[in-house]
Amino acid sequence: MVRTDGFASASAGYPGGELITKPFRFSGENLVLNYSTSAAGSIQVEIQDVNGNPAPGLSLTESVPIWGDELEGKAGWIHGGKVRAKPLRRVAGKTVRPRFVLQDADLYSFRFR
Repeated sequence: MVRTDGFASASAGYPGGELITKPFRFSGENLVLNYSTSAAGSIQVEIQDVNGNPAPGLSLTESVPIWGDELEGKAGWIHGGKVRAKPLRRVAGKTVRPRFVLQDADLYSFRFR
């Protein structure tokens, strides 16, 4: 079976790994992930522009590490000490490249809503 989005899944062991998508446009205000990590693992997300530069406020250093086993876990970024509500509103409709950094984790799918 061929997926129309071209994504099957991504996996990384404890040493870690990353995935950067091809550039695309999206609509929505949140990034929802289907993932599983070990107790010591995590996933972080950076939203990049088409040239690979982190979008302001959506860099890897601002990304909230997520762990566990979720069908619809939201990616988050910290601003002013708080996790942002609707963090992707400013870049919706623009061409972006999400960068996923995994450590002992599996990323099964992602979507914007």
